[in-house]
Amino acid sequence: MGKLRIWAKVLLCGLGIFWGLPQVSQAQVIGKEKKKLFFWQKDKAALVSGPIDTVLLNDSLAKPSLATAAADSALEAKNKKDQKKESKKKKTYFGYRVKKGFARQGKGNNQIVETFYYLREYKEPNPYVRDKHYFDVKKRKIFRAAALDPSKTQMLILHGPYTKMRGEVVIEQGYFFVGTKHLRWETFRPDSTLTQRQHYEKGFLRDAVISYYDAAKTKIKEVIPYQYGQVQGEYYKFYENGQLEWQGTYDKGRKVGTWINFYDFRGRRQFEFEYAESAFDKPVEPVLVKQYDRHGTLVFEKKNNSR
Repeated sequence: MGKLRIWAKVLLCGLGIFWGLPQVSQAQVIGKEKKKLFFWQKDKAALVSGPIDTVLLNDSLAKPSLATAAADSALEAKNKKDQKKESKKKKTYFGYRVKKGFARQGKGNNQIVETFYYLREYKEPNPYVRDKHYFDVKKRKIFRAAALDPSKTQMLILHGPYTKMRGEVVIEQGYFFVGTKHLRWETFRPDSTLTQRQHYEKGFLRDAVISYYDAAKTKIKEVIPYQYGQVQGEYYKFYENGQLEWQGTYDKGRKVGTWINFYDFRGRRQFEFEYAESAFDKPVEPVLVKQYDRHGTLVFEKKNNSR
């Protein structure tokens, strides 16, 4: 009987030990997991630097908060604006920066509208070119002149594309280079029929024959205009000091209209001769119609200019 009690106690103790082991192991595992969880939460909590939802920060798959997204959007918009600003280049033609301008005359269907570009900074046109084009700021019109004086007239030097329209019809178009006609120039009738086409090279007809006084080609001596194999257009001859000596017009190889001879200083006229009006008129000897002295005073004038 005593032995049975002893064996019963041993058996119960064994069952108790066997049953308690899994519980101890499970408690140890849970404790370790709690320690891991607390340590992990502590690290994540340390990352929080503002009033942003902690749960979202703990979730690696969560989307950025609204505050973060707004900041990113603003930064992206600023970067795009900066890139657009940097990529936007200043308007240039033939290597010079320009601005766009307009000039209007008249009203209704007959209104003349001129669209042009002008140099941002004043630059003196080629002194050998007689027709220099500029926009008079005060009168708001485009003019041309042989000589320019920006100290007397507030002017803008034309440079770049030019278009002249009557109503909705283009009647003239071309390019300017520092105040002089350049490349192709065309004129049209009101029905858009082409009436004239000329090609220029910085103020002179493209096919003009130009001779010089010096080997460096800086001092022009003579400009003989050629078009389609004929002497056609404005003729110029210069003194070696750059002053104009002769100016006139050729039409199909013949001198026509008024030819002017100048003194070699201040652009003062000396003689004016008259030729036939066009190449279709009967050739005639030139007639002296005016003469000036060196001071610019008229000393002779033909009273009757009719032929």
